[in-house]
Amino acid sequence: MSEYLDLLITDNDLVLDPGRQPEPVTDRACIAQDIGHMIRDSGLMVALVAERSPLIQRDYRQQLELLVETDVRLVPGTARVKSQGNGQYLVSAKTLEFGDVEVTL
Repeated sequence: MSEYLDLLITDNDLVLDPGRQPEPVTDRACIAQDIGHMIRDSGLMVALVAERSPLIQRDYRQQLELLVETDVRLVPGTARVKSQGNGQYLVSAKTLEFGDVEVTL
């Protein structure tokens, strides 16, 4: 039985199964999706990608890590935001019940 349940969203749209019903997403994938939406809604990622100063970029990454840490399903102190180049960032953390979770933004 799944503890966390949500509807799968890809490219800002519901994902539908062959019967045109919304696809569910559970547990670790649900937490990852929630983290991605939390970051997108905060606007911090846009500011981070637009920023050229390495010092201010580091500050935005730290703000993002602190934001992710507000999710009570995560182990405190495990959130990390790392640049992958080309404006993409990997957000990783450890969940309390489901192991590691990663989100690429």
